[in-house]
Amino acid sequence: MGNLLVWPNPEKDQVRGLVLRMNDWLKSHGVALIMPDDLARQVGLDENGRDWNELTSMEFVATVVLGGDGTLLRAAKRLAQLEAPILGVNLGHLGFLTEVEVPDLYASLGAVLRGEFVFDERKLLCCQVVREGEVLATFDAMNDVVVAKGPFARLIHLETFVDSAYVTTYPADGLIIATPTGSTAYSLSAGGPILTPDLDVMVLTPICPHSFFDRSLVLSRQTEVRIRIRTMHRDTLVTIDGQEVHPLEDGDEVVVLASSISVRLIRRPGWSFFHVLRGWRKGH
Repeated sequence: MGNLLVWPNPEKDQVRGLVLRMNDWLKSHGVALIMPDDLARQVGLDENGRDWNELTSMEFVATVVLGGDGTLLRAAKRLAQLEAPILGVNLGHLGFLTEVEVPDLYASLGAVLRGEFVFDERKLLCCQVVREGEVLATFDAMNDVVVAKGPFARLIHLETFVDSAYVTTYPADGLIIATPTGSTAYSLSAGGPILTPDLDVMVLTPICPHSFFDRSLVLSRQTEVRIRIRTMHRDTLVTIDGQEVHPLEDGDEVVVLASSISVRLIRRPGWSFFHVLRGWRKGH
């Protein structure tokens, strides 16, 4: 019997019933449904829960994430060490990362169990917060790293370097460093370009810059971007994927470089980024 890991978003109304039906369906196909123990308790399937040490010692056919793009972003970085490809099931609005809707779930699960899928690999960025030469925190970003002022702070100045070469000092509300995956998120709203997910690059997009140097910069993911904070305000922040936050002070540096982590998403044969993009544009 194989194992399939399920990572549900317990805040979604339909998740509990969906997980129970999935459990029955998988049992009938000789597959065990496994969940992280905290999530298993929240959906009422305690017997299917395992602690993280157990999970890392198990092998999985695949991982199914039930939620939206936000749920997948939270789950993917944690799940990367399990090396099981991820099938995203969309329970929210149209997403760029999730692959299937609930009506197609069981057909898609059947295809996964038969090995009828392709991989869509997404490469991540690593972000370090450095203060006086000491690394205070390290994060991995699937979407973006955002350095920004707080809601009441005045303009901040961001001294920006690429591979030790000085680029410019942005007087701005902030700066976004996005992966191709994140190019359709905050970066796009700030005027950045749409990048296809197969590119090994990152894009720098200033937020409301008070200068003529306001265009996005597309850089190789193998470069190192260093942003030095120049502000007298203590509510400047760095945010990773819109989910993790670290406060910044004057003189702090945010260093962004290639992460060793990548995430493999499951796609049905024939999947196209441009099909998703067209659907997103129609929805807007």
